[in-house]
Parts: sequence; structure tokens; C-alpha cells
Amino acid sequence: MITTLWGAVRFQLAIARTSPDVLLILVRAPLMTMVLLSISEYSGRRDLAAGVVLAPVLMALWDMTLLIAGEVINRERSWGTLEALVATPARFFVVVLGRIGAVTAISMVSFAEAWLVARYGFGIHLTVVHGTVFVLCVLASGLAMAGTATLLSALFVLAPSARLMQNTLTYPFYLLAGVLVPVSMLPEWLRPLSSAVFLSWSADLLRRSLSTEPVPDAAASLAVIVLLGLAGTLAGLFAVNRALRQARAAGTLSEV
Repeated sequence: MITTLWGAVRFQLAIARTSPDVLLILVRAPLMTMVLLSISEYSGRRDLAAGVVLAPVLMALWDMTLLIAGEVINRERSWGTLEALVATPARFFVVVLGRIGAVTAISMVSFAEAWLVARYGFGIHLTVVHGTVFVLCVLASGLAMAGTATLLSALFVLAPSARLMQNTLTYPFYLLAGVLVPVSMLPEWLRPLSSAVFLSWSADLLRRSLSTEPVPDAAASLAVIVLLGLAGTLAGLFAVNRALRQARAAGTLSEV
């Protein structure tokens, strides 16, 4: 399994180097950072800089995951190799997880992009006050993102148009996860749904890791992120296997 996983990672890294979609996401992250920081600076709210800088980063992370979760199916369908991939001894779930993990790692570049824009474009020097919490949260969020995306890939196996689903799961998810605005600003009836989204915990913990205030519940928040990511991975494993069985039975694997 390790050999299959590593092979999938290397394959995806090779594809990503020439993928315009991956490049677009990495180019869009600093541009979005400039737009959001311009708004906060114009409003005289430099105190919001930490949250503003993190928003494009988390958006890039989610966009990249949605991209590969859908494109791994769309591309194999367009190449006519999806059936062959499913028929190989390598488990399809492991291949998808490896490819998603590779792209998730690439999206971490957006952290550096946003930081550089804030520092040299606006003179804002952000300090990671709680370094250990920040690093652990980034790692946990990356793993949870990769695991959750495998669940989405199962939906894309059954959906004839994965691109439509990708577009649907962008901005509504940013709001629900508290990426654009804190969850506390959402309607009360919507907040419980946000608690079920691991990215809402990630966004909150990352913001607090940049604050001088203590983070006494950091371990609990990290545990929730990991558990939600693990739940997504297990659900993805079950859903992918089930989706493949249904697609084989219905003969819809090659439909675009």
C-alpha cells in the first residue's frame, strides 16, 4: 500500500507542475490577499489582518482539494483510463488519497504567498505567537483536508459532471466554515452545522495562534480536527468502494 501511495504522490506532483488549474489557484491566493487586505486597511481595521491573511490561504487549500478530488475522476474519464485504473490491483482509494495528499501539500505554498503580500505589500508583520499550535494545526488541517476530499471523490465517481459539484462546494463552504467571516457572525441556526466542518475549527485555531491571548483549549481543538478528518477518511473509504460497485453495476464509469 505504501508503494502505491508514494507512486500516486509522485504521479500527481509530476502532473501539477504543468497544470494551469494548480497554477491559477496559487496565483489567485496572493491576489485575493491583496484585495482583502486593501479593504481592511481602507476601513482602518489592521487588527483584522491575521484573519484576513488566513482567509485566502484556507480558500486555496480547499480549492486545491476540490480540484484534485474532481479532476482525478474527470481526467481519467477523458483519457479513457478510469476503467483500467479501477481494474488494477492497486486500491482506488489509496491512489486517490495519495494524489489528494500531494496537491494538499502544494497548496501550503499559499501560506508563504499571503505572508509575503502582507509584509512587503502592506507593511504588516504577522507574528506566530503560538508556534507549536500553529504548526500542529496546519499539519492536522492538511491531513483532514486530504481525508475529507476522498469522500468528495466518491460523489464525483457517480456524478456525470464533477465540475458542477466543484463549483457548488466553494463559496457556500467558505461561509459555513468561517473562512471569510467568524462562525460567531453566522445565524444561530447555522452555527451547529459549522461545528461539523473541520475547517471551521482550523480557521478559529489558526487565528488564535497569531493572537497574544493564551490558547488553553488548543489540544481539544486539534483533537476535533483530527477526529473529523479521520471520520471523513473512513467515510470516504466506505463511499468510494460503494460508489465503484454501483458505477460498475450501472456501467457509468466512463460517462463524462
